[in-house]
Amino acid sequence: MEYEALRKRVCSANQMLVKYDLVTLTWGNVSEADREAGVFAIKPSGVAYDDLRPEDMVVLNFEGEIVSGALNPSSDTKTHLELYKAFPAVNGIVHTHSPYAVAWAQTGLDIPCYGTTHADYFYGAIPCARGLTQAEIDGDYEKNTGVVIIETFRGRNLDSGQMPGVICQSHGPFAWGKDAADAVYHAVVMEEVAKMAVLTREIHHSAQPASQWIQDKHYQRKHGSSAYYGQRG
Repeated sequence: MEYEALRKRVCSANQMLVKYDLVTLTWGNVSEADREAGVFAIKPSGVAYDDLRPEDMVVLNFEGEIVSGALNPSSDTKTHLELYKAFPAVNGIVHTHSPYAVAWAQTGLDIPCYGTTHADYFYGAIPCARGLTQAEIDGDYEKNTGVVIIETFRGRNLDSGQMPGVICQSHGPFAWGKDAADAVYHAVVMEEVAKMAVLTREIHHSAQPASQWIQDKHYQRKHGSSAYYGQRG
């Protein structure tokens, strides 16, 4: 099977969305890029997760052309493509409609960093990209979703490595990482911290974000130049 290893990884990552309760019905998709081969593989549109097989994954080039696969790719393919082109260190992307992240997206608000769980993985508040204009929706909706995410990161001077995800106003979350599995990992974390943030607001509606020094400490001990969390070698 052409691109067999890539397809297997992407199929497995899509099925992980079910394992971690990030999707309902077919509301989500994962892709992974093979930069050396100049392609990425993505879930086919509207296919139930239980029915997915590696050979069903659709492989496209970075011009958005299908190079292998008999099924239609995810309707969000153009969003993934824009992100791959803008963020060269990103090699896996996931989009879901997980409820707590979607709830924040529907408010149009960033997800504040209230504590260390959030700070361990996302350096600062998780941004909410602006809503699309009618012209952007009528023009090329999925592509423009990616364009608005990129606009958000460039406008706020955010690093896609330090901030491996975003929520889109009135839509939902996108997360990414070094490969498909890493993207799913960040999607799981985003949903958990979104839930924690909702609960924090319910307990105390005026709760303040964690201090910058505790945010710095927790992010840097995992990801900084002198990181010491976990095992080495």
